[in-house]
Amino acid sequence: MIATPTKKVLNVLKKKGHDVYLVGGCVRDLIIKQTPKDFDIITSADLKEVMKTFSWCEIVGKRFPICHVHMDGTIVEVSSFNTARCKSSMHFTHDIEAPIDCDKEDYLRWGNCLKRDFTINGLLMFDPYERIVYDYMGGMEDIIKAKVRTVVPAASSFREDCARILRAIRIAARLGFSISRETAQSVKSLSYLVLRLDKGRLLMEMNYMLAYGSGEASLRLLWRFGLLDILLPFQAVYFVRGGFRRRDERTNLLLSFFSNLDQLLAPNRPCHSSLWVAIFALHKALSDKPRDSLVVAAFSFALHNGGNLSEAIDIARRINKPHDARFPELLDSSGLDKEDMEDEILELAESVKGSLLQMTTRHLVSEAMADYHEAPYSDLVLIPLAMYLKALSFFDCVKVNAGKKFLSKQGREIDYESLARGDLQEVRHVFARIVFDTVFPLHLCQDQS
Repeated sequence: MIATPTKKVLNVLKKKGHDVYLVGGCVRDLIIKQTPKDFDIITSADLKEVMKTFSWCEIVGKRFPICHVHMDGTIVEVSSFNTARCKSSMHFTHDIEAPIDCDKEDYLRWGNCLKRDFTINGLLMFDPYERIVYDYMGGMEDIIKAKVRTVVPAASSFREDCARILRAIRIAARLGFSISRETAQSVKSLSYLVLRLDKGRLLMEMNYMLAYGSGEASLRLLWRFGLLDILLPFQAVYFVRGGFRRRDERTNLLLSFFSNLDQLLAPNRPCHSSLWVAIFALHKALSDKPRDSLVVAAFSFALHNGGNLSEAIDIARRINKPHDARFPELLDSSGLDKEDMEDEILELAESVKGSLLQMTTRHLVSEAMADYHEAPYSDLVLIPLAMYLKALSFFDCVKVNAGKKFLSKQGREIDYESLARGDLQEVRHVFARIVFDTVFPLHLCQDQS
């Protein structure tokens, strides 16, 4: 399960006589037999030695420098024990005792693990040929218990690096783990600290949550711990208005959209961020004004086929199965004629674009939860201009008598490289599948039969 480029880097450093370890989340994923998103290596070699060893390699980062080794078209991150030792001066701010009978090598490994965020990420795997995992923090026990727990006391850990609050959510959502009581209490009480992060980091963490196959679970946890109120106020308002409790196990239309998206994605098969932004925009438009379920289906078909409204309407009107009536945003078909349905589709397209604008306008974001005095104040505009424009272009093909011809995706198979790049045809194709499968789920058709 170790990627070939990573194996090559491990082999080269090992043959040079250096100790090499896989470290962090990739070790955790290998243990639970999941495909790691990426692999991190730590070695006894100095970074300058790593630089000399590989022909295409550069040192990045000032505070904690690492090597980016380019191998077979991918980047393998390599850090050095010597850098870590120099940066920490072997001094730790937490009263955690080193292992008993700790030799120099053990102390070095233990010190590195102590700086990790969570116990399940604080595992060092000695070069895989030896098949030894070093666990100084109780990570194996927490993997067995399916728990996310900080290495050091949670409040101290999150104050040191508030991005760990979001990583706790992301890891728990992706693995289906629970968050330990102490860690959960600090996630909730210190959630406001995430506003200290720059927008780029916040967006990166949000994308890791929503674009890699664990979007529904991530949204549920963000809501449960009060982070949705801070990061995505418009979506939090929807949960509040729907009477959704913090630990609610029911579903709603937004969660159903992401549940269907998750079924198409994986840690090694992500989507472009514009896709989840587009889903948020469509959902907000439907939440603001519920629509005829056939209009929503036709809208998705029009996106998929490049803006051919006539064809989209003809396909939608042939649908003979029930829509998911659990969601108030979706109305029963009202028997619209073709002209009226076209008007409704165009109105929905404009409403979706308006929702995008609202989600990127600061004063509107800040006012989203004004009626809910217990909610924390946030004027954070998470979606940057470039992403707004990308998502906006996604809906450009749905317009009256579009003079420009938009190409449509051919075939049902998803091209995941194109999807990750944000190719418009591919993103529209996946978007249409998600919308249709949510509005007219297969299980309703089976139940009816």
